[in-house]
Amino acid sequence: MFLIIALLVVTLGYVASCVVWPFKACRTCKGEGKFRSPFIRAVRLCGVCGSTGLRPRAGLKVWNAYRRLHHKNRRNR
Repeated sequence: MFLIIALLVVTLGYVASCVVWPFKACRTCKGEGKFRSPFIRAVRLCGVCGSTGLRPRAGLKVWNAYRRLHHKNRRNR
């Protein structure tokens, strides 16, 4: 019983954090959206995050996939 309650609390906590913070910092550019060359002052934009510095969290990806599937199934009726 305790394990079920603990799992429910952790799950609801993760869902709440996904609602408050749906994006995380890009791991490739460390949230800056650009790279600096180590020797020259050249700047290159991050192609992974589209130079925003943000990437969607796993919970947001699951929610978006559910919404796409739900929308697709509602249109086919």
